[in-house]
Amino acid sequence: MSTGGSSTTAILAALAANAGITLAKFVGAALTGSSSMLAEAMHSLADTANEGLLLLGKRRAAHPPDAVHQFGYGRNRYFYSFVVALVLFTMGSLFAIDEGITKIRRPEELSSPVVAIAILLIAMVLETFSLLTARRESQPLKGRGSWWQFIRTSRNPELPVVLLEDSGALVGLAFAFTGVGLTVLTGDPRWDGVGTLAIGILLGAIAVILIVEMKSLLIGEGATPDEDRAIRANLVDGTHIDRVIHLRTEYLAPDELLIAAKVAIRPDLTINNLATAIDAAEARVRAAVPTANVIYLEPDLYRPNPEPA
Repeated sequence: MSTGGSSTTAILAALAANAGITLAKFVGAALTGSSSMLAEAMHSLADTANEGLLLLGKRRAAHPPDAVHQFGYGRNRYFYSFVVALVLFTMGSLFAIDEGITKIRRPEELSSPVVAIAILLIAMVLETFSLLTARRESQPLKGRGSWWQFIRTSRNPELPVVLLEDSGALVGLAFAFTGVGLTVLTGDPRWDGVGTLAIGILLGAIAVILIVEMKSLLIGEGATPDEDRAIRANLVDGTHIDRVIHLRTEYLAPDELLIAAKVAIRPDLTINNLATAIDAAEARVRAAVPTANVIYLEPDLYRPNPEPA
């Protein structure tokens, strides 16, 4: 199943929402002096930049293979998603933590808090739209597992990034809303700083999760357990190919799985029958696992290990 169109739709929806939210939050921060609003503005600015990086990664990944990169440029999508995690951590988390600590130590009175609350409510609506779009586009890939399992196991880098960004944005908005609200109710502007600090910690946690997941994809992840079972089952036909001796897989890109396997064949096969059997096995695997674009099969005779004396 191709994931390119789904992730592009989710990225564009997030980009449109975040661009508008960023402008509104910066205006609100300037009018109110709220550190929570400023932290959320930086958060949305980072998210907007991140969507641009994800689109750039998809564009770079589309370059055809050449003599230097003979398996293509698909890992650009993993690289730029990793950069996104770093941007979210540096621009979003570290800035918000520093701003929150500063405002707790040296609190400043808010002006026009009603403006801040109105902007936060509008931002919540827009972020909800973006999150629902990402969820809809991710649903066919998620299957029956949980959303957390999808984020941890998906070989598509963009959709988990957008899902985590949008979910974090909504929680961050709730923190900002709470900080501003408590400041208005209690008259203590330090609550605004507390809300800002909470936003920074939240962004840091999301960034760390993304960094860990994208690092794993950059290094190279193999087929999922379900895909591995499907590959093994379809390589063996019981007539010409008896068993899989060993199997290695790795995702070269979200839509391109490399499969290398040594398979045991019947010893009486002719060259023509062997070629036909290998071609049929590749066709079965590609039908069962659509991302299996690159398959290398090595025929061999099965030699069980002799029993120890």
